[in-house]
Amino acid sequence: MNQSLLPVSPLCAAIGVQTPYDLVEAAGTKVAISRHGAGQPILCLHATAHGGRDFESLSNALVPLGFEMVCVDWPGHGRSPPDASGQPASAKRYAAVLEDLIPILFGKAKPIVIGNSIGGAAALIASLSMPEAMRALVLCNPGGLAPLDRLATTVIHLLVKFFEAGSRGARWFPWAFGLYYRLVLSGKPAHTQRARIVAAGQEMASILVEAWRSFGQADADLSGKVANLSLPVLFAWAKSDQIVAWSRSKRAVETMPQAKVEFFKGSHAAFLEDPSAFQDALLAFLGALPDSPLRPDVELT
Repeated sequence: MNQSLLPVSPLCAAIGVQTPYDLVEAAGTKVAISRHGAGQPILCLHATAHGGRDFESLSNALVPLGFEMVCVDWPGHGRSPPDASGQPASAKRYAAVLEDLIPILFGKAKPIVIGNSIGGAAALIASLSMPEAMRALVLCNPGGLAPLDRLATTVIHLLVKFFEAGSRGARWFPWAFGLYYRLVLSGKPAHTQRARIVAAGQEMASILVEAWRSFGQADADLSGKVANLSLPVLFAWAKSDQIVAWSRSKRAVETMPQAKVEFFKGSHAAFLEDPSAFQDALLAFLGALPDSPLRPDVELT
């Protein structure tokens, strides 16, 4: 059966983009896309086992300010069918999807790209190959910037084993995954979406295995490449992250010529865990861009 015709799990759909949405073909597969508002486009890219609904509150806040909010469900996430190409989940694979999507969705317009975790790593990879297609990056605890050393490979190995148990249907996994996600999304404002993610954890375990395996591959290390990035970048770092830690990514960020760093409450996704502070920092960053996309009447708080 064509994978694009397979029914989407209700638990996964609850995490992803909400109606109305479209399925758009890119890089040999189909992904679910939601679009709300009009104006300067902001393209939102989520973490592994998350979905476009991560950005629901942010969209509600920014659409009235004159932005078009465009959210993606990566292949096999949310309302997107499994990847028809058969390729496993990785930042490199998602970057290929992103590189196809941007001209399809925006033509010659340049979106501001917000990427979290694997979504941030995919945005970095795509921006290095096609910087002319984007206006700026907002990266929330992105992968790929910490050194791929013994500590990293050990953590990756342990998490792959953990998610493999989930993919085999281990009875203890849903309980353990719930505990794990209290560390991943510790901020109280993320409670509702965290509960949705935890509910779908066993269904997403096989994709988590693929993604975490990919993090241990040599081409996942972007730390030596990002000094060449010419775009303005806001790093919005949730400062309690124990896995994608600022202390291990700091050196790579400091090589980037137009990087600005802000810190927020939470453990992995500032826009979910510290939404008001994130929105203020985002608007200040966008307001400082050349030819600012903000309307003149927008007041920053």
